[in-house]
Amino acid sequence: MKRQSSTNYQGQARSFIAPGLALAIIVLHLPVVYTLYLSFTKYNGLGSPGFIGMTNYVKMFSEPIFLVSLGNTLIWVVGSIVLPVGLGLLVAYLAFGLKGGAWLRLPFLVPFALSGVAVGVVWSFMLGTDGALTQALQFLHLPGSELRWLQDAPLNTIVMVIASAWHGVGVNALIFTVGLQSIPQEPFEAARLDGATGWKMFRHIVWPLLAPSTTVVVGLAIVGGLKTFDIVQSMTQGGPARASETLALTMYRETFVNSDYGLGAAVAMFLSLVTVAASVIYLRRQLSLGDTTPRRSK
Repeated sequence: MKRQSSTNYQGQARSFIAPGLALAIIVLHLPVVYTLYLSFTKYNGLGSPGFIGMTNYVKMFSEPIFLVSLGNTLIWVVGSIVLPVGLGLLVAYLAFGLKGGAWLRLPFLVPFALSGVAVGVVWSFMLGTDGALTQALQFLHLPGSELRWLQDAPLNTIVMVIASAWHGVGVNALIFTVGLQSIPQEPFEAARLDGATGWKMFRHIVWPLLAPSTTVVVGLAIVGGLKTFDIVQSMTQGGPARASETLALTMYRETFVNSDYGLGAAVAMFLSLVTVAASVIYLRRQLSLGDTTPRRSK
């Protein structure tokens, strides 16, 4: 009777899991497998794909524009970690514990309600040719009015990273604030008794105890930097002369503009591989650092 009951429960569990598993395979796994197949073919969207082996991958790494896109993507990854994460931590720490601290964080959180395209449009208005920033600098007779913010590389990539940071600082500050609220007060009281204040308090108490929140924020920043598309597309379209393209934009251009689905699929697979590898390496490193608590000897 118990074996029959256990078998019935297992059958019911499989029946509940099966629809979700089938949906995940159809929506997530099959497109990846098909993209991998296309990356080994020559295909323009018409007719049948023709198998050409590793030609698309060889072509991808031999094109100078791919190396430019790879370099820009690395700038995005570094910028996405340093600026929005660092500023988000600073905002959260300075506002934490202050009366009305939530209102101090609110202006930084509002931009996150905008889409990436909307952020690109707003910053294009400010940084475009004869844009608001250039006119303001000219009016105040300040240096920088001669700079072509969105026309010269790598300046255009740097200012787009700043625009993205403006977009993401608020949500990072919110995550760090939640992390600060979860820290018990006992370590702070003990540190104050030992005379720790200011930078020492932050370095030796706050920062180590914020490790879980930091892992989440930095992990999201790495993935977000690698797959950056919307802000670049809305601000420069990868120009001028594709000098500000990222890997995601190169994938889009090769696939939907140049109709080279095979090469676009190869870029997509490379980007996916890099994203997964970077995420796994980072998370494993963080977990190994977190697993350093001393164990009691029996």
